[in-house]
Amino acid sequence: MRQPDYEAFFSNYVAVFNRSLTDGADADAVRASYAEYFVSAGAGGAVMGGANDDRYAEVLRQGAGFYRAVGLQGMRLIKVEVTPIDAAHDMVRPYFHADYKKKNGEALPIEFDVVYMLQRREGGPKIFAVVAGDEMGIYRRYGLVDEEGKPV
Repeated sequence: MRQPDYEAFFSNYVAVFNRSLTDGADADAVRASYAEYFVSAGAGGAVMGGANDDRYAEVLRQGAGFYRAVGLQGMRLIKVEVTPIDAAHDMVRPYFHADYKKKNGEALPIEFDVVYMLQRREGGPKIFAVVAGDEMGIYRRYGLVDEEGKPV
């Protein structure tokens, strides 16, 4: 199977995400990017797995509310790096630029990357794993959340 156009895949992912900041989370559009089950790993050793179901849709809606509360105005894709694993799987590292507006009106640009594991499928690639950095640590450092992770 040919390598998917991951630049287009993640450009669409960013567009859906950006719409969620103004229109509320389009959970179905986000969920369409994910496999039936997936796992995520974050800073501090947290590893979680779950089904791409109605509970995940609710998590997405809550997440969109959180991002609005910390002042996220929008994101854009900078570049995408792809490492093929085998004929059916790829490790993809998209780099993002996010624009935040702090409560005092100050603009705050943050660049970051996330590692995704994707499975190549006939209908398009599906995310089955996500490895993210210390998002809350970054938010604390810039004063977007308090020590408990609540928006300030």
